[in-house]
Amino acid sequence: MLAALGKGESRVRGLLCSADVNSTAGVLRALGASIPEVTPAEFTVRGRGLRGLRESAGDLDCGNSGTTARLMTGVLAAIPFDSRVTGDASLSKRPMKRVARPLEAMGASFEFSVGDGLPMTVHGGQLRGVTWFSETASAQVKSAILLAGLVADVPVEVHEPAATRDHTERMLRARGVDVRSEGTVVTLVPAARLDAADTDVPGDPSSAAFFVALAAMAGGGTLRMEHVCANPSRTGAFTVLSDMGALIGYEDAHEDGGEPVARLVVSPRLLRGVTIEPGVVPSLIDELPVIACVAARAEGETRVTGAAELRVKESDRIAVVVQNLKAIGADAEELPDGFVVRGSDRPYRGRVRTHGDHRIAMAFGVLGALDGNAIELDDRDCVSVSYPGFWSDLARVSR
Repeated sequence: MLAALGKGESRVRGLLCSADVNSTAGVLRALGASIPEVTPAEFTVRGRGLRGLRESAGDLDCGNSGTTARLMTGVLAAIPFDSRVTGDASLSKRPMKRVARPLEAMGASFEFSVGDGLPMTVHGGQLRGVTWFSETASAQVKSAILLAGLVADVPVEVHEPAATRDHTERMLRARGVDVRSEGTVVTLVPAARLDAADTDVPGDPSSAAFFVALAAMAGGGTLRMEHVCANPSRTGAFTVLSDMGALIGYEDAHEDGGEPVARLVVSPRLLRGVTIEPGVVPSLIDELPVIACVAARAEGETRVTGAAELRVKESDRIAVVVQNLKAIGADAEELPDGFVVRGSDRPYRGRVRTHGDHRIAMAFGVLGALDGNAIELDDRDCVSVSYPGFWSDLARVSR
C-alpha cells in the first residue's frame, strides 16, 4: 500500500505470496496502481503518489483479508470517488463500522448493505483532521485513521485503550512522514508526500510463533529462524512462551526499514501454565490459538482474559479453540473474553473443525505434529490465506 502511494519506485524483497497479500495487490491494481505479480524475489512498484489512485470500475474484493479492507478504507475515505468494498463470507461478517466511525468524523460517509460488515460503500472526499479515542485496541483502526490523514494531508491523533502493533508508524517514519508516538497516543503531522523506499520484508512473527511453539514442546534440539521481525509490539507470544519455560534467544539483532529484526533461537524445556493479562493481549492476539495448544501440553493451568476480540476474527476463536481442544481430549473451558486450558501429557487424538480459519488449522497442526498425537483437520488448505507453504515447512522442521 505504501509503495503504491509513494512518490517514485520502491523495490520489495521477500514478500510472502499468500492470499491476503494477493488480495491487497488486486485491490491496488483495480485502483490503477502498477503492482507486478507478487513474488518472494525482488520486484518494483511504481508509486502513483498520495492522491494518484483512480476510481475502480468494479468492486474492490479484499478476499479474507481484514487488514486489506480496513486499511484501504482509510485510503479510500480521503479520495473523492465512491468505492464498494467486498470480501469472502468470513470477512463479510467481521465488524467494519469501528473503522467507518472515525472516518465519518473526518468527513467521509459510508453505506452498509447488511449490518456491520461487508459489502460496504465508501464515499470519499475532502477530510478534516480528527482526534479519535478508540474504544477497541486495534492497529487496523489506528492505521486506517493514519492513512486517511496522510492521503488527505490533515493532522490526526489517535488515543488507544492499550498500545497496539506499530508497523504503520514505523514504515511511515522510514518514508519521511512525521509520526509521533507517546504511550498510547499516536499523532500524524500532515505530509505533502510519501517517499519511495526499498523494503526487505522480515519474517512474520505470527507465522514464526507456530514454529517457536513446536520447538518449545519438542523432545529436544534447537530451532533457528532467520530474519524474523522482532518489533516489541509483536513479540508478546515469544515473551509468554518464555514465561512458560521455553528458551528463546535473539541473535544478530539489527534494524531494517524501520523494523527491528533478528535470528530467533528456540530450545525446549519443561513448560508450565501462565496467566495472560488483558494488557498483554494486543501484542499476541493472533497467536492465542497456538498458545492455547501449547497450554494443553504445559503443566498446570493457563488462563487468558481480555481477549473478546478473538470472537470477531475469521472465526469465533474462543469458542472454536475450546471446542476443538475438548474434541481431542484436552481440558479446556470457555470464558466470555478468553479461555482456560489445563495441561496434560496424555496423547491427544481426534478431528478438528477449522471453520476455514488459518490460525486454527496451523495451531492444531503444530499440536498434531508432536509424537503420540493423532489430530485430523477438516480443512488443511485454509492456511493459504497467510502461509501457503506451512505444511511443507512443518514437515521439514518436524523431521
